[in-house]
Amino acid sequence: MKQILNRVTWMAIFSGLMFTTCTKDFEKINTDPNGTANILPQQLLAPALVNTLGCNMIRNRNLNNELMQVTVDQSDAEGKVFRYDYRPNFSDYLYNGWYSQLTNFKDIYKIASDPLTFNRSYMGISLICQSWVYSLLTDTYGDVPYSQSNLARDSAIYEPRFDKQKDIYLDIFNKLDSANSLLSAGTAIVASSDPVYGGNVSRWRKFGNSLYLRILLRVSGKSEVAALCINKIKEIVEVNPGGYPIMTNNDESAILRWTGVAPYTSPLLSIREQDFRAPSLGSFFLGNLVNWNDPRIDISLGVNGINRWAIAPYQGSFVGVQSGYSPGTGEVKKSYFYSTTSTSTLMTEPLAGMIMNYAEVKFILAEASLKGWIGGSTETLYNDGVLNSIKLWLPNWSVPVTTYLIAADMQWIPSESFDEKMEKIHLQKYYALFLVDMQQWFEFRRTGHPVLPIGPGVRNNGVMPARMVYPVYVQSANPTNYQAAVASQGPDVISTQVWWQKP
Repeated sequence: MKQILNRVTWMAIFSGLMFTTCTKDFEKINTDPNGTANILPQQLLAPALVNTLGCNMIRNRNLNNELMQVTVDQSDAEGKVFRYDYRPNFSDYLYNGWYSQLTNFKDIYKIASDPLTFNRSYMGISLICQSWVYSLLTDTYGDVPYSQSNLARDSAIYEPRFDKQKDIYLDIFNKLDSANSLLSAGTAIVASSDPVYGGNVSRWRKFGNSLYLRILLRVSGKSEVAALCINKIKEIVEVNPGGYPIMTNNDESAILRWTGVAPYTSPLLSIREQDFRAPSLGSFFLGNLVNWNDPRIDISLGVNGINRWAIAPYQGSFVGVQSGYSPGTGEVKKSYFYSTTSTSTLMTEPLAGMIMNYAEVKFILAEASLKGWIGGSTETLYNDGVLNSIKLWLPNWSVPVTTYLIAADMQWIPSESFDEKMEKIHLQKYYALFLVDMQQWFEFRRTGHPVLPIGPGVRNNGVMPARMVYPVYVQSANPTNYQAAVASQGPDVISTQVWWQKP
């Protein structure tokens, strides 16, 4: 019922975007646009993006940030994520939210492919968004319903099978290739229907191909698909860059910028201010920034007297708390993310609607170059990643990036080992991925970088959780396919590795 009401509310908001006169096509204008048969792709795109980002941002805050030592939810209670301990019902929110929005993204494709409402660009955007959400699902849970998902209404499939992660990824590759082809036509879309790129189809195409690079790199370590992934990365970057355009600057980053005007109000505003500032900052996340004299936490470069990432000092300094501390040690709250709705903080930050940014693309290319898959200077790609990671937040920052890196002792050193270079790339990438759903967690599981200090109070044998368990209700609602998935993938526990993690 909530999903239906949400759709009706959004249809009321966006139906006005479709018609600009009250005299032409009177009968068409006065036909109910909220009936399923008359919904247009441009009416579904914005609500699906906003609602997906709502899921991503909430779990970025209380799952990713806790696991990856950005924040520490100080408590001695059971079920604390920063101690690698979370309850099974924690899984429901993302699973339900993502599959709900997949229905909308799939409807966009279905409607846009109809001869009466045909639009190649909406079809391509739909495939990109489906690929984005399915990749989040499988990276979070492992094997998940894919080929039979979201078919209850059209095909009466109420108990979908779980597809193997390998098969999901291979089909996502096909979706992104199709999206690239569809978007190459440059068919116009309604600008006001697109809160990410304002109707700029070429930027959607660049985002799709940049997402392709992320996903190819994610599974490139698996021997059975390694050659395919490496060859495709090389094709996108070197062999056919004109046929696979990717992001080339920060303006092309995929970000839904929150305006503060409904419906584009940040999901973080749904959190009480006292709850938002309750966790301390982790000493790992904050300590590096302090050691580097990083401008993103420099009050003088901030907004309204607050440093760019809105971090509150502790006794005049930026000080974090060790993640994973043992219960009963009485850790004192120190620096935290400042919260107020009356000035600029992360709660109202337009850039918090992060899907994928240009700096991440540069770090993807730096790793590919380091591994010898593509040419070019790894050092230059690394430096560009750092530069654009900072300038996304501080466009007027004018310090030469080499000066910053030398002062931070993070400059590229050709004589360092492969592992040391990977650590540098991924430590800087860790900060570029700040606020980007669960990407910090996914990348740590893939590479083991950046190296995180393990506190004495963590559970799961001190090993980073490899996945979230399936929602409990799935066991009763889809028992046969649930049991088959567990038999194939492994026990439904947080320590079971997903396919791309397994040796």
